[in-house]
Formats: sequence, structure tokens, C-alpha cells
Amino acid sequence: LKFDCIITVGYQVLAIKRVFPANLPKPTFHPTNPHHTPAQPTSPAALAGEWRLLHANIGVSAMHMQLLPEDFVLMFDRTDSGPSNISLLDPASCAAAAAAAPNATAAPVDCSAHSVLLDLRSNALHPYPLATNPWCSSAALLPNGTLLQTGGFSNGDRIARLFSPTSGWVDLPDFLAARRWYATDILLADGRVLILGGRRQYNFEFFPHDGVNGPPPLTFFPFLDETTEVDAENNLYPFLHLLPDGTVFVFANDRAVVFDPYNRTPLRRLPTIPGGVPRNYPSSGSSVLLPLRPEYPTHAEVLVCGGAPRGAYQLALRNGTFVPTERTCGRIAPTDANPVWAMEEMPLPRVMGDMVLLPTGDVLIVNGAAAGTAGWELGREPVMYPVLYRPDTQNGARFEVLTASTVPRMYHSSATLDTYGRVLVGGSNPHIGYVFANVTYPTELSLEAFLPPYLDTRLDGLRPRVLGAPAEVGYGEAATVRFEVPGGALAGGGPEDQVVRVVAVAPAFATHSFGMNQRVVDLAVTRVAQLDVGVYEAEVATPPSPGVAPPGYYLWFVVHAGVPSSAAWVRTRPLGAAP
Repeated sequence: LKFDCIITVGYQVLAIKRVFPANLPKPTFHPTNPHHTPAQPTSPAALAGEWRLLHANIGVSAMHMQLLPEDFVLMFDRTDSGPSNISLLDPASCAAAAAAAPNATAAPVDCSAHSVLLDLRSNALHPYPLATNPWCSSAALLPNGTLLQTGGFSNGDRIARLFSPTSGWVDLPDFLAARRWYATDILLADGRVLILGGRRQYNFEFFPHDGVNGPPPLTFFPFLDETTEVDAENNLYPFLHLLPDGTVFVFANDRAVVFDPYNRTPLRRLPTIPGGVPRNYPSSGSSVLLPLRPEYPTHAEVLVCGGAPRGAYQLALRNGTFVPTERTCGRIAPTDANPVWAMEEMPLPRVMGDMVLLPTGDVLIVNGAAAGTAGWELGREPVMYPVLYRPDTQNGARFEVLTASTVPRMYHSSATLDTYGRVLVGGSNPHIGYVFANVTYPTELSLEAFLPPYLDTRLDGLRPRVLGAPAEVGYGEAATVRFEVPGGALAGGGPEDQVVRVVAVAPAFATHSFGMNQRVVDLAVTRVAQLDVGVYEAEVATPPSPGVAPPGYYLWFVVHAGVPSSAAWVRTRPLGAAP
């Protein structure tokens, strides 16, 4: 591995550009056990993509990550792992308040921050205090741009929290009707949030409550009871995806159902994914809803990749046997009359991988391990190479291996798309506390950005720049987006409304190998007009219904000849709301 130069990019990120030799040796890292080597492609070659270091130390291990409107990224870990590496802005006041509390003890007071906010425009970090423990929690971005964050561990397991950069964390004590640890949140078409599952919780509830004082009765969800396993569970953090008709796809273990959250009953069971491999925590695979296209308004496809064989958790936990992880992906259209799984193989096996939807419609698969399972100290052989999945390419040619990172990202890693089209990658802490030495995989506090191939500087002549976009839209409306192309003319090869695409991307809450609520919606481009030299206006049809795009904030990217712009934030109003 050679280091080319230290560079500064336009959004003020000091970065190290990595240049890999043609023979592509294994990326270097520092395991104490030399037998735990990274997984790598069988035929290394010059690979696309680039890694940049944004922060060597953000102070916390980014176990949870959420992109927020106005270009902020919230990252947090847990409050019971000891002091973090970043102090609160006023630690003296924290210590004084703790000493004066009625239940004060002689135990050390933790006045460090366990959540930080990254300003993407300046690359500055801001610490925020957390009052209750959000370890292994879930979240959804509400239609008003506030983050709803639910559950966690110990004093946080029945807490709902609200976060915004201006107000910080606001706890709603005992809001949840049940203990939510390893649950999943999904934003529904009506703007409510469904909170489903968690450890030994085969039920669901909603935010906000249905006009009652205190938590309403829970609704039993037998599918989670059916899919749990003794000693391993393998159905935690179930994969939830909102379908265009407003129903919800639920995947747990190796099975799936389509669920009506309004009538509170499963509508139908889907076929079991072939192979018998669990895909949910701790056999943590990942899943995305593939991009929704305007020409097929009722059609949706789900992709599920990776995982660990049945029994992998017990083998790793009880006798230190780390079995090879899963290489297959399954793809299904739950909206079809008779859906079936189409199986594919990734170039590299992977557990604890993160799947990130890109504005091009492709899927980036990053992080994780090639042996073992999720859990403390239970993963081995880090998978350093990201993989790109192109869903519209012919089966058998959809995967591309990309440039490797030098940082193992194992259990408690995360990844999410940002406003510039980069993928932010952070976290990795397979230990009970912060451990930085004398272990195979130390706690990782760094934050990197992976630049997918479309951010190659050789494509800058095609890269559009958004000049104007609506701040807010409704459903089924006409809207315009103005943009410029540095090269002046649009790329040839087809009608202008095919060379130019506009896509709306819902930002994800990323944790434990699943990006909750991430979504890519292609907007129908009805007209592209040239306004000036290199300046254009695209007229688009906004999403037709909240089932296609639930209300809230989206990143609107202009994609020109396959090269995306940076994004503009656009809010989709709830159905029936006044402009």
C-alpha cells in the first residue's frame, strides 16, 4: 500500500488518497492473531472507488448513524461502555449536577459524550449528551425532520427519544409499551412509525400513540414467535420495507410475510429463501428495497444478501469455531401474484455487511466478516473489499469488487449515504467496552468516506450541479429542478429525458447491518429544457402516493449520463397537508 498525497477537497475534508499497486496486496491492519486474515477477491486487479479519512477519531464508535436534513450526520454508541473519547461542552456542569442529584453515589460520573453530530459542510464535530442508553436501538426520521429514536438497553429500553440539532436529545420516559432491544422502526405511508420486535418481543406498537394516554395495548405478531431460535434467535432487527400499496414486507430468519399495519394482520406468506441460512441478527445479513421506478408504480423488489449458517453463533460462542459466512443473495418481488426468490452469489462471503442504496440505483455492500457471526468477539476474517451490485444488469454480471479499505469494520459498524453521494463508514466495536490494545480488532473511532466509482474526478465534466430545487412538494405534482453541466452540452446517445434522471433518496438509520427506511424513488422526467449555455431545467412528476414515498425529507439527486450531482433537500408533505 502506498500513500499518494494529502489533499483537501471542496467541503474541507483533509484526506489521504490511497493508491493501490497493480498486484493489489492485502490491505494492512493490525490483528494480534496473524491467522485472522482479511477476505479478498480471488483475482485482484485495479479496482474502482476511493477511500478518504474524514476523522481519525470522532470520540465515539459509530454503532448508529443517521443523515439529517441540512447536512448533519448523527452518530452514537452506548452510555454503559465507560467514558468516550470526546467530552461534553461543559463537563464541569455535568459533574456538579451529578453530585447534587438525589441518587448520587460514589461511582465515577461519565461526563463524556456518547453522541456526536457531524456538520458535513465544515467537517466539524459537536458532542451531545445522552441521558439514557440507546445501545442496539432503532429509529426513523419523522416527516417534520426530527429523528425518532426508540429503545435500547437498561434505563433506555422503554424510552422514546427525539433528536434535532437545535434541541438535542429529548427523552419521552416509558413511552414504549414493551422493552425494545434489537427492534426495527419503519415510517408508514400515513407518517406514523411502526416499532416491531426486539429481544423476546413478538409484537409491535406505533408512534405516536393512537389518541390514548399512556402506551396502548400491544399487538401480537406471531411471525416473530415462529421465526425465533433457541439460543440464537436469528430474527432480531427484522428487515422491514414499505411497499407501494402501503403494506409492509417483513423478513426474519429465512422467511418473509407481507403485512398490513392498518388492519394489523399478515396478508400472505412468501416462499422461504432457499438454502436454509438465517439472515437476521446474530446471523446478520442485510437487505434493501430496490429502487422504485415510475413506469412500474405498483412493482417492488427486495434484495437480501449475506448471513451466517444456522448454528454459527453457538459454535463461535461456545468453542471458538468461526465457520465461513454466506455468499448468496436472494431477490424477490413481493408485489407479484406468485413471487419467487431468484438467487445470486456475491464475489465474497459476508456477515455484518451494510447495504447502501446509491443515487445511481446501484447497491454498495461494505463492512463485515467472512467467518463467524455478529456478537462480541464472534467475527473473524474482515471483508475489506466493498462490492457494487447493479440490479439492472444481467444476472451473473451484477457484482463488481471495489477498492479495499485498510480498516476492519466488524460488529457494531455502520454505513450511510451522504449529501455528496459519498458513503460514510464508521464504527466497529466487538467488545463490551472501549478496547484499543491487545485484541484482534480494537474499538474503531475513525470515520471514513468511500467514494463510489461515479465520484471519479475523470467524470467531473459530466457531473451536474443542482442550481435550484423546490423546498417542498406534494404528491402527484409537477416540479422543476434547475442544474448545470460543466461540459455545457448534455451527453448524447438518447432523448434528453433519458440522459437525465432525478431520484429522491430517503436517508437511512443505519445500525447492525440494516439501513432502516432507506429508499430510492425515481421521479418521472417529463421534460428537459435548456435555459442557457450549460444550464438546464428538468420537469418531473413527484411521487404518486405516500406508499411509494412516505412523507418527509428526501435527497434529490440529478443524474446525468450515470453521474450524480450533490443532492438538494426536498420535503414531501403528508397527504392532504396544505402547501
